[in-house]
Amino acid sequence: MNTEPHRTPDTPNSTGPELDFDVAVIGGGPSGATAANDLARAGRKVLLVDREGRIKPCGGAVPPILLREFDVPESLLEAKVTGARMIAPSGKSVDMDIGGFVGMVDRESFDAWLRRRAEDSGATFIRGEFTGLDRDDDGTLRVDLKDRNDEDAPRSIRVGMVIGADGANSRITREHLRGSQRIPHVFAYHEIVASPDEGENADFDPERCDVYYQGRISPDFYGWVFPHGKHTSIGTGTAKKGWSLRQATADLRESAGLENAELVRKEGAPIPLKTLKRWDNGKDIVVTGDAAGAVAPSSGEGIYYAMNSGRQCALAVDRALETGDARNLALARKAFMKAHGKVFFILGIMQYFWYTSDLLRERFVKICEDPDVQKLTWDSYMNKKLERKKPMAHVRIFFKDLAHLVGLAPR
Repeated sequence: MNTEPHRTPDTPNSTGPELDFDVAVIGGGPSGATAANDLARAGRKVLLVDREGRIKPCGGAVPPILLREFDVPESLLEAKVTGARMIAPSGKSVDMDIGGFVGMVDRESFDAWLRRRAEDSGATFIRGEFTGLDRDDDGTLRVDLKDRNDEDAPRSIRVGMVIGADGANSRITREHLRGSQRIPHVFAYHEIVASPDEGENADFDPERCDVYYQGRISPDFYGWVFPHGKHTSIGTGTAKKGWSLRQATADLRESAGLENAELVRKEGAPIPLKTLKRWDNGKDIVVTGDAAGAVAPSSGEGIYYAMNSGRQCALAVDRALETGDARNLALARKAFMKAHGKVFFILGIMQYFWYTSDLLRERFVKICEDPDVQKLTWDSYMNKKLERKKPMAHVRIFFKDLAHLVGLAPR
């Protein structure tokens, strides 16, 4: 995207006297705030709406490539993790050296910083509740909202286009993307607790993420213990109705020796596990982040993919406004899937096979002992692309996976 300001008289479909904003972004999480920032930097007149005060349950892990791609300062990191421990149903564990670091952020402060940056770039931020989209007789979109600074005066704002970044239960997706399929979700829950002091808990490492692949914690997902400096995120998720996530998290806290840690806050929310087949309405609406299902299957990783999808939506919207051709909105999903579709496909297969029973979870953790698996896993995670420099390593991993899957590998 060209970051030089557009000159309004020369730009097709730019803000005229009949529009309040070129673009309204509904939702100020990582995806929406990134889209708003990019469009504002490109000279578009942008409205960013977020109700604030609600924090998504999230492990908070971000790869170094996120800091580089999105110009995020390391000062926002609460901690740097250099290792990971995978814990099998039997209690056996595998320690993995990341070969670098994974940054850990607190979503409350991280998301707020992204919104402030969008404001500093020129976006107008309204702290309020989105109540719906309407159209005038001429077809122009109206964004209806309640401004928290003046809740007695509902506002209706005319905009050229809308980016829906309103989360996994997106109202915009549900009401305005015709034929949008219901995508599978896990419901995630976590508790933020005070991290133990040094020497207080021998099993706790402030530079290590612990991942529990145990059916007692989740029948189809995993549990996590992710350190964030002075705080630690402990949580899990499942798509199984009736599963007690609170009890599972309590069991997880006990396993980690953190059952008596001070509770700071707790949150729950759905996480999509499949990308929507279409992100736009072909006219003036496009969705991004959780609203588009831009979350990695198997891991539920969302922050990097949210910001990347937000950037792709900003590029597509800017192009559509520049050319007057709404077909350009489809470029957002096309570009995102070109970059990440193969990884999402592989992670989807992984969840389908390895998360279905404790027997397979045990074998999966065993696979994590393999140096090829560790190297390729963390290279791919850190760089957000499949590592292709060692094709024979992929071949070896394929046959090892097959051996473990059919039970032929040594235990």
